[in-house]
Amino acid sequence: PNFLNENGREPDPTLCPGGYNFENPDFAMMLRYGRYYISTNRGKKWDGAFEIPEFEGRRNLTRTDVIVNGKHDLFAFMASAKDNGKEGWPFVARTTDGGKSWNFVSRIGPQPDKGYAIMPTTVRLSDRHYLSMIRRKGFKDEKAHYWIEAFESLDNCQSWQFLNKPTTTLSGNPGHMIELEDGRLVLTYGYRRPPYGIRAIVSDDQGKSWGDEIILRDDGGNWDLGYPRTVQRSDGKLVTVYYFNEHEDKERYIGVTIWTP
Repeated sequence: PNFLNENGREPDPTLCPGGYNFENPDFAMMLRYGRYYISTNRGKKWDGAFEIPEFEGRRNLTRTDVIVNGKHDLFAFMASAKDNGKEGWPFVARTTDGGKSWNFVSRIGPQPDKGYAIMPTTVRLSDRHYLSMIRRKGFKDEKAHYWIEAFESLDNCQSWQFLNKPTTTLSGNPGHMIELEDGRLVLTYGYRRPPYGIRAIVSDDQGKSWGDEIILRDDGGNWDLGYPRTVQRSDGKLVTVYYFNEHEDKERYIGVTIWTP
């Protein structure tokens, strides 16, 4: 990739010059840890790495989740370190100058006492109404538990309220949420307990409730899978891409499932 140096490593991030047109149909953006990259030709070439500021002096723990507001205006949903320096606590940042500068907007939910809240996946339901799913880890009786938590904002990401827990089993592998053309929401995620695989749930009331799990795959070799991304095709079918394994001791691969919700 063009963003690697002659040693095959990512260079230290620099300040972004700004001015990027986020409404360009060929625009793409990737956030990773404390840096981000921008492409203006659908990923053929990438500019960056660019530096994400450390708000409140906290280390950034980012995964790509952005919503475009205008030509140079974009929300990025990220996470940063907790008070103890460990991961993580989600937040929203905004740029209004095409990536040159960033401003802190809000925290999504309270700071976790133990475990983490990371890797948001967010949709805009209306002009000021947003829904964000957060990957959670916590402990009960000294045993780790994993789930996905939903938070809702009714004031353009200025504040967030807990909504529900769409998943409560060991499905804490980060989810990915999209809004379909018919207004339904689809949340896909890795299922990290036997039978290992990829699953989905659907909501027809803007995330207030969710239907039964849809099993997309249940042939995983172990828990190390998931991290899906889903898009809707023009014919209405969904394309879900994910990290997967079929044998515990073999290499992982990128898999694809095409399905109808």
